[in-house]
Amino acid sequence: MTFRVLATGPLAVVCDLGRPGFAALGVSRSGAADRSAYRLGQRLIGQNDRAAALEVTFGGLVVRCEAPAWVALTGADAQATLDGRAVGHGAAFPVLAGQELTLGLPARGLRTYVSVRGGFDTPATLRSRSTDVLSGLGPAPLVVGDVLPVGAAGGDWAYAPVDFAPTAWPAGPGAIELSVTPGPRLDWIVGGLAALVGASWVVSAESNRVGVRLTGPALSRREGLGELVSEPMVRGSVQIPPNGQPVVFGPDHPVTGGYPVVGVLTPEASDRIAQARPGDEVRFINHR
Repeated sequence: MTFRVLATGPLAVVCDLGRPGFAALGVSRSGAADRSAYRLGQRLIGQNDRAAALEVTFGGLVVRCEAPAWVALTGADAQATLDGRAVGHGAAFPVLAGQELTLGLPARGLRTYVSVRGGFDTPATLRSRSTDVLSGLGPAPLVVGDVLPVGAAGGDWAYAPVDFAPTAWPAGPGAIELSVTPGPRLDWIVGGLAALVGASWVVSAESNRVGVRLTGPALSRREGLGELVSEPMVRGSVQIPPNGQPVVFGPDHPVTGGYPVVGVLTPEASDRIAQARPGDEVRFINHR
């Protein structure tokens, strides 16, 4: 079974839950930007979290299925169609041989996940099929003409239980709220955590899987602290570069950095910011 890529949109990559355990070699975990949406897609088609899916940024993907398959779409609702007829979001549906699946532009949110029963069977690198746009590990971003093999579905068909509503992202209007915990260098900025959570921030167009850049009131660094030696970084780190505008690291983040980390998002908040598109307003809230 294969899927043939007819159009990609701005960016479409293969993802799973990444390659943990290689930070000492300079390799971040990578993996799906919105892990909750990825996991939901796998559960809807009744398989575990090790299968690879497609992560589609801002719609535009068109693929033709060369054999019958079961597919689920999660994350941002891209108003998908199958041979021109609308298909459901957040639910498994069958695709017949020769049918074309088309993703439109999501009204809200940024990334849509295409999960297929059996998973996309691309070659693994360091035990993961995820594309890492920073290191270049994993399969390259999709291009027109790519043929994606699909693995064999293991065991009998079975729906896994879903204990939360498979709704489109995000659930409501207004600013996207991000729970943040204090970072190791919080004392490097004037006002501490209150300066971060007390402001409104806007997602910059200069954002990607490496990090989300925010614009807003510049945070001031305390005087007399000198320069910071490079320190380890984790996903969700909120780093303050010299211009005072926060950068929130995503799945393909570098493993070290030389600017102060003043906060770290909770895992759920890291998934939420993965769906924030340029121009969206975000607010940090103190995680208690």
